[in-house]
Amino acid sequence: MKQTLKITILSLILISNIGFSQNNLTELKFDTKFYNAIDKWVAFPKKDTDSTYAYGFIYIDNQAGFTFNYETNFQIKEQELINIKSDSNIGFIKYRLEPNTSPVSVLTEKQISALKLPKEPEWLSLYKEGSNKVSYLKQEGYHYNHVGACELALKPLLKAYKIEPHFEGLEFELAYAYNHLGKFEEAIPILEKAIKNNSKNFYFYRELGYSYLGLNKIVEAEKTYRKGIKMSDNNFEKSEMSVNMSQAYFKLKNKKKFDEWAKLTRSYAKENSKYAQYIDYFEQNWDK
Repeated sequence: MKQTLKITILSLILISNIGFSQNNLTELKFDTKFYNAIDKWVAFPKKDTDSTYAYGFIYIDNQAGFTFNYETNFQIKEQELINIKSDSNIGFIKYRLEPNTSPVSVLTEKQISALKLPKEPEWLSLYKEGSNKVSYLKQEGYHYNHVGACELALKPLLKAYKIEPHFEGLEFELAYAYNHLGKFEEAIPILEKAIKNNSKNFYFYRELGYSYLGLNKIVEAEKTYRKGIKMSDNNFEKSEMSVNMSQAYFKLKNKKKFDEWAKLTRSYAKENSKYAQYIDYFEQNWDK
């Protein structure tokens, strides 16, 4: 009786494992942002009218940014992944990935094996050359910041900052990442040191003013933005700094200071630009 029970339980376990294995092999979860799938084999979702999925490898081209190297397509048939033979004469097909790229499904080890793929392509090593250099790390952080993945940007940027903090563009990217994440107190010392090293870069003042605003240090923000505006020759950047101060005084309901910064914003912003429209909105909703 006991022996029969053991065999029955064992059979159920084996059947359950086989079923799970089959489902796992063909299961695709399109829930991963491309910037969280770096150096991974991935599949893209198909249209309802399609019968196959495009798949390939995502990596960072240090100059061009996030890139999808298209391999070929596969279809799911009878609980199996079936490779669609590609045209060997085409060569590499690469797509640059932008922030609006749809989520992907990261392929599991079983799926990679079923498609007879290597753990990673042989050519990947070419894009990893110099990956510990400050220039490479700064650029990697830039690409993450560019698509809004600022949390991921911190790792390479901080690594580079420890090696050469004043490398061109590095301090700005690091401060930008901290500001985007709301970590204003971390951004401020980076920017203060950057300004001490190079007091003529108005982007440092732009970011520092934003940091102060984030901490509700209005007086410090205003002084900093005035320096940045005086130093800048870029009207768009001037309008951005001005509208930020306008918004701060709008929230405080300080009409005198708001009008001062609203006038500055309009003097720098193009007619009907979004910053000019923000001022219109603030004025129309002043008493609300």
